[in-house]
Amino acid sequence: MPDPYAREDDGQPPSLHPPYRSTMARAPRQPLVRIPQTLTELTGPADWDALMGPAMADLTRQHEGEPIGQRIIVAGRVLDEAGRPVPRTVIEIWQANAAGRYIHAADQWAAPLDPNFTGMGRVVTDDAGAYRFVTVKPGAYPWKNHDNAWRPAHIHLSLMGPAFATRLVTQTYFAGDPLIAIDPIASAVPERHRGRLIADFDIGLTQAAWALGYRFDIVLRGPEATPLESRA
Repeated sequence: MPDPYAREDDGQPPSLHPPYRSTMARAPRQPLVRIPQTLTELTGPADWDALMGPAMADLTRQHEGEPIGQRIIVAGRVLDEAGRPVPRTVIEIWQANAAGRYIHAADQWAAPLDPNFTGMGRVVTDDAGAYRFVTVKPGAYPWKNHDNAWRPAHIHLSLMGPAFATRLVTQTYFAGDPLIAIDPIASAVPERHRGRLIADFDIGLTQAAWALGYRFDIVLRGPEATPLESRA
């Protein structure tokens, strides 16, 4: 049987972070009960490619026209706690459009929808644990957490791991965004670990006269682990 997964390190955000108001209602009020992991949690489909279907790596080519906004490439590797690549794992992303609006019935703020941008993508990492998406840089948007609250530009990422039950979720921000410092969700991560959520500009990944490149590696466990959204 595979080894159980390591527990979270101290870089993970807490379930309760009062500045992020919704955690006050949903954070557990009793100690968590750890359920032993079984073979179902430790293993999963043998062929993600066959199960998930064709890759959806280019979010700018999903409709008849091109979406509005700055075209970007977001790429990196998925690594374990020892720095080894994690191959053949599913990464899904979702994001707002360049104006900061999602295609969702609950998102009704006064920003335009883009008929050529859905904001969702999916790939399977290669044998080196690498992934690559082409998309547009998302815009900031308001939310109702506090007065004049704005979320920084960000992309959500979901990693399936070896089984559906092991799904992990995180988000990445962009270097230099002034909203990161005042964002309650980002600030739930201890400051010394917050840089692990930042996608860095990479001129080597940038394609001339076509798209800016940003690199974001995801480390699943260990002292350099990427902060993940609370499973509670």
